[in-house]
Amino acid sequence: MAAPLGQNPAMAAFLNVERSLTGRVWVGPEPAQDRLAEALAQDTRLPLPVARVLAARGVTAPDVPGFLEPRLRDLLPDPLTLRDMEAAADRLVAAALGGQRIAVFADYDVDGGASAALILGWLAALGRQATLYVPDRIDEGYGPNAPAIAGLAADHDLIVCVDCGTLSHEALAAATGRADVLVLDHHQGGETLPPALAVVNPNRADEDGTLGHLCAAGVVFLTLVQANRVLRGQGRAQPDLIGMLDLVALATVADVAPLVGVNRAFVRQGLAIMARRQRPGLVALSDVARLDSAPSAFHLGYLLGPRINAGGRVGRADLGARCLSCSDPQQAAQLAAQLDDLNRDRRAIEAGVREAALAQVEARGDPVLAWAADDGWHPGVVGIVAARLKEATGLPAVVIGVAGGLGKGSARSVPGVDIGRAMGRLAAEGLILKGGGHAMAAGLTVDPAMIPAAMARLSELLAIGAAGRQGAGTLRISGLLEPAAASVDLIDALDRAGPFGAGAPAPRFAFADQIVDQVGTMGEGHLRLRLRSAGAPPLDAVGWGAMTGPLGPSLLGAQGRRFHLAGKLELSVWGGRQRIRLRLDDAAEA
Repeated sequence: MAAPLGQNPAMAAFLNVERSLTGRVWVGPEPAQDRLAEALAQDTRLPLPVARVLAARGVTAPDVPGFLEPRLRDLLPDPLTLRDMEAAADRLVAAALGGQRIAVFADYDVDGGASAALILGWLAALGRQATLYVPDRIDEGYGPNAPAIAGLAADHDLIVCVDCGTLSHEALAAATGRADVLVLDHHQGGETLPPALAVVNPNRADEDGTLGHLCAAGVVFLTLVQANRVLRGQGRAQPDLIGMLDLVALATVADVAPLVGVNRAFVRQGLAIMARRQRPGLVALSDVARLDSAPSAFHLGYLLGPRINAGGRVGRADLGARCLSCSDPQQAAQLAAQLDDLNRDRRAIEAGVREAALAQVEARGDPVLAWAADDGWHPGVVGIVAARLKEATGLPAVVIGVAGGLGKGSARSVPGVDIGRAMGRLAAEGLILKGGGHAMAAGLTVDPAMIPAAMARLSELLAIGAAGRQGAGTLRISGLLEPAAASVDLIDALDRAGPFGAGAPAPRFAFADQIVDQVGTMGEGHLRLRLRSAGAPPLDAVGWGAMTGPLGPSLLGAQGRRFHLAGKLELSVWGGRQRIRLRLDDAAEA
């Protein structure tokens, strides 16, 4: 018998699922939250599943219209609330109008590429060109390095570092006396700032953290808002910034920034702009990814983001930024094809590292931190493997590849556990050579002999930070849904409560007592199902990557058996026809 909807998990698991096929207990809404959702549905005439999403976010009836239609002009903060913003915007405008030589130094991930494309596009609209420099992940590592900065300073008047630079004291000193440096970043800062004209970063030590949820592209966008104000004050025309929100949306989702506050408006409006297919680079990437429907946050994070990242992981580091900033459709198509090929190479490399890393994690059995390290692991995939370990275990994860006498790794965290701050603590304590990042992702360089001690200390720090967090072995369920209620109208209504992503999880529904009517595999490790129940139309389901974990193999031979299933509703477009589909997260025998 199913547990009452909203039952406290300490009393009874949702649908009595105490151990699913992935080893998790299902947890439903608390009774008080369910009552709020029911009242909200009555007051607003919204479908109950939508009201549950809003109630979980603390949205009250008077706030519903503004939440469902977030407007950037209502949510955009004043750029001048960030320190050094005025100096940064004034210097950027002066360089652009004065015909000075400008270089953009960017990180090699999606956030860095999108941030660079924002600056390059803004300058292009003013008739100015800039030099793009993206460091090689293997040869140069993350962030500015002294030789690169010295080389740029010799030929440029202004260097703009995006998505990096906050901790690059020695590297940025190489520009002193030759070129001004602006840092537009969001990574955790240290006690002192690097030698730059301006460091605009909501996560500086002397900021209050109010805008700490911004990714670097969000910081760059605010800088350009202030730069446009300067231009307006001089009576000059300003580049269109609204048309650039597609890049901000992409970076916000791909960098796992929480979709709250202005980030939510960035992504909502950015997706609408992306749907117009006006940016050649994103059009080409969408085409090679076979995206034939309106883009969603899921597409940004799982289809476009990995392809843009592929250049920095296993190919040319600047390919992603060049593709995003490209204005020629033919060139964009060529760059997108290269990135798509590199992404396939990345997946093959990743699969081997992931299997070995997961074996280490399972053998170690650390209840707080999933970590793995080994010789020869490609540094371009350690970050994505860390993300896979996090998904598989529900724990913060660190993966380190050792080569040339150094260990270089990446970390990914879970909501409520600040991995960037903990990594900075390890560096301050001398357990790693350097490290830092933000709440959800970080990087590190470590002496291989110190890896066990560093990871033991990191586990201690994260255990303190994770105190009171919901256990990793739980799966949050938004509510019970009948297959007949899974309609296009419901999905449209749920979409209005989005976008969904980090800090704003998509609603996950349980479908009770379903018969697995058809089951098979598709693509590279994916599972497809058709479900049926008495008196209801069949429901299709897909488990992306399910065959690489326990879920897919457990269901593959389950035809004719009954299961409770949990997942997220989505619209699948095939041959111009829309179909409702369940994106499967978990299952349990009924």
